[in-house]
Amino acid sequence: MSSSPASLSASSLTQTPKYGERAIAEAELICFDNPRPGRAYEISIELPEFTCKCPFSGYPDFAVLRLLYQPGPRVVELKAIKLYVNSYRDRSISHEEVSNRILDDLVAATEPQWMQLEADFHPRGNVHTVVRVSHGTRLAC
Repeated sequence: MSSSPASLSASSLTQTPKYGERAIAEAELICFDNPRPGRAYEISIELPEFTCKCPFSGYPDFAVLRLLYQPGPRVVELKAIKLYVNSYRDRSISHEEVSNRILDDLVAATEPQWMQLEADFHPRGNVHTVVRVSHGTRLAC
């Protein structure tokens, strides 16, 4: 019997998480000090490859997340938000809950003046869902 990788069963191989999987598993919302705390300005971040799982069917749900916020004392670091968002890919969670949970976590991390998250889910079964959640009071820029 050959011991080439193709002939070994998956259960006989040791699976080490890849560096990306480890980074996602260890994701934290890292922030830095707002460089202009006295100025009203907005930051827009789009995350076009969001995924999670439907808690009822187990099918994957795909969405474009659009974050728009006016920072308070802290600004979220871009790589950190990417890894944090990717941590939802295997979670069974509803559109409404995931949108609110992400906003809650971002608000806790950054303490924004105002923040809005729009989760624009791809249609499935002829149904298109957009969940929009916000926090705080938006100032004129």
